Amino acid sequence: MNTLEQIAELERKYLLQTYNRYPLVLSRGKGVFLFDIEGKRYLDFVSGLGVNALGHAHPRIVKTIREQAAKLVHISNLYYHEYQGLLAEKLCSLSGGSSGMSRAFFSNSGTEAIEGSIKLARLAGHRVGGAAKSRLVALEGSYHGRTFGALSLTGQDKHRKGFEPLLEDVTFVKQNDVEGLRAAVNDNTCAIVLEPIFGEGGIYECSAEFLQECRALADRHRVALIFDEIQCGLGRTGTIFAYQGFGVTPDIVAIAKPIAAGLPLGAFLAKEEFASAISPGQHGTTFGGGPLACRVALEFLAIVEEEKLLENVNRVGAYLQQELKELIGKRAAAKEVRGRGFIQGIQLDIPARPIVDAGLAEGVLFNSTQDTVVRFLPPFLLEEKHVDKGIRVLKKLLGKKRKAAA
Repeated sequence: MNTLEQIAELERKYLLQTYNRYPLVLSRGKGVFLFDIEGKRYLDFVSGLGVNALGHAHPRIVKTIREQAAKLVHISNLYYHEYQGLLAEKLCSLSGGSSGMSRAFFSNSGTEAIEGSIKLARLAGHRVGGAAKSRLVALEGSYHGRTFGALSLTGQDKHRKGFEPLLEDVTFVKQNDVEGLRAAVNDNTCAIVLEPIFGEGGIYECSAEFLQECRALADRHRVALIFDEIQCGLGRTGTIFAYQGFGVTPDIVAIAKPIAAGLPLGAFLAKEEFASAISPGQHGTTFGGGPLACRVALEFLAIVEEEKLLENVNRVGAYLQQELKELIGKRAAAKEVRGRGFIQGIQLDIPARPIVDAGLAEGVLFNSTQDTVVRFLPPFLLEEKHVDKGIRVLKKLLGKKRKAAA
């Protein structure tokens, strides 16, 4: 068995150095726990950055992968297989039926889902407004991925720096700035792109008023309203789609992370008005929507429904929020709690990375983002007793108690 240092050294020698990894080699998982190569157990509040919503080694997912891998893994999109249409139908049905999405396109990742979404929006925009109808509106502080189109919509300089020039026809608006939004959207806009809840951006929610104004402006100017639910969608907020909890339906929604229980799969869903703008040959994918990933995705959705995991996300998510909020009054470093369900963050006034580092020694995997936010993206199987464990460790790591008011 290779040691941590041997594994790390091999990567340092042969991999592009794009990740600042934690000093941990994980070898297996079970439920909400992961195990390193020495057998130490870790409670997982990260779930592969929101991917492992069913935890690890869920028996039904393992069985489905084994069965399908023995039959058919890949055929390309030159031919039909029996699962892609079923998955598209299921997702469109879950999106709200006739009031939701009409069609789906499957990709390999969330970033590719965003790329496809803005391509579709451009096509639809050109159809109704000509070549000039091509401008995009996105939000400051947002994150949509690392390919050029997705990066062009990402409102954080630290991700964009060094890769310019990006797409030029993008206007950034502050989250929840209704007046700024009105000034940015016009008849030459083809899409408004946003995350209902910023994920990598620090767990900040769009307000209902802001989303309603996005919807109104999109309707007035014949603009595609695109929701990026790659991190916050597919059950993480307590509803299958995050927009169902905000009361505003987009025209296109991008999803990915948990959909195929760890296998690479993303998708964007669109209303017919926009979906009809594209024709054969204008978009495609080699790997997206293959039989293995689609069959596993159908099983994922069935498990969420049959095991009543959305109810668990709502109940345990509320408990997690309650326990995190109690830290605000008890620990000097804790400032604010944001989010809902199983996408939450606690704002600190100290760096978050050392908290995450120290959590490893305590057998708990936390995640940090935006330097001072500890982010929680746990599996949907998380129970109150697991929250209690995480909070005990967090209290210990945050240390100094808040002084009582005089």
